[in-house]
Amino acid sequence: MSVLVPAIVDTNVVVAGLLTSDAVSPPARILNGMISGDFPFVVSVALLAEYRQVLARDRIRARHGLSMDKIDGILTAVAANTIVREPVASDEAAPEAGDQHLWDLLAAAPGAVLVTGDKRLIENAPSGVSVLLPGAFLDSTHVGVAFQEEP
Repeated sequence: MSVLVPAIVDTNVVVAGLLTSDAVSPPARILNGMISGDFPFVVSVALLAEYRQVLARDRIRARHGLSMDKIDGILTAVAANTIVREPVASDEAAPEAGDQHLWDLLAAAPGAVLVTGDKRLIENAPSGVSVLLPGAFLDSTHVGVAFQEEP
């Protein structure tokens, strides 16, 4: 059986995907892929709540112009296609305390890659984990190439 390597998509990528006017930009393609279930991705309940909290911020809503009902509809579509994991304590500290939940989610989803626009996270990746910019994620073998799952 073959599977795609799952991704953990940082909130900044989801927000950028919604705010961009370029439908073929990497963040837009990733958000659309999450909505369509084009690749496996992992969230925790807390990460999904963070997506909603950030998309609901007044300054972000002023830019995307979506109602809370529309935001909830988008996140419902995302949630319908996700793999939900409960984070576990990582042995490594994230560069900033506010990002620790991503490190803990990576610890709960061995083999997953983190997709982020945050260069601090890329430059300080946990040991043995791929942390990629959205464009690099789309260009990599992590999307569209099947990997063999161990029996």
